[in-house]
Amino acid sequence: MRKSFITAAIVCTLGASMTLSSCIGSFTLTNKLISWNKTVGNKFVNELVFFAFWVLPVYEVSSLADLIVLNSIEFWSGVNPVASGTKVIEGNDGKYLVKSDKKGYTITSENDGTTVRLEYSAEKDGWQVTVPDGSTYTIFTFVDDTHIALPAADGSTSIVELSEAGLMAYRAQTESMMLAVR
Repeated sequence: MRKSFITAAIVCTLGASMTLSSCIGSFTLTNKLISWNKTVGNKFVNELVFFAFWVLPVYEVSSLADLIVLNSIEFWSGVNPVASGTKVIEGNDGKYLVKSDKKGYTITSENDGTTVRLEYSAEKDGWQVTVPDGSTYTIFTFVDDTHIALPAADGSTSIVELSEAGLMAYRAQTESMMLAVR
């Protein structure tokens, strides 16, 4: 009995390691569940819900669904079926409806109904924005793992290191160019 259990456990582990190798996954369902719990109430209520979700196997089931089904779909198709959705964001000047899909985000202002589209372009290897008049602008493109190309105020592009120091230098450069234009 014990020998067959150990053999079955080894076979399952090897099978899982071969089918799930190189795929950590985003665990979107579990992360959405945890994010929802953070909005339930104060820290005591959050802790109570957190504890209840562990006692009842809610977190276990969501993690298992992410691990076996959703992350596998994400690995093979490149799209997590749970990642798409709609969320309302409160800004300083009103509410915005943010719809996410497999290509990007559509942001609609509830104040005036204007829509902005943020979308990843595989051709340019970067993110683009489409503004309400239909014009499309490149926000940034990836240069390598640690650098991006950002537009400068004079119309050129600047290569910026993806670090706090790199972004601070880009901001200072942009502000000085804006002051020179005035």
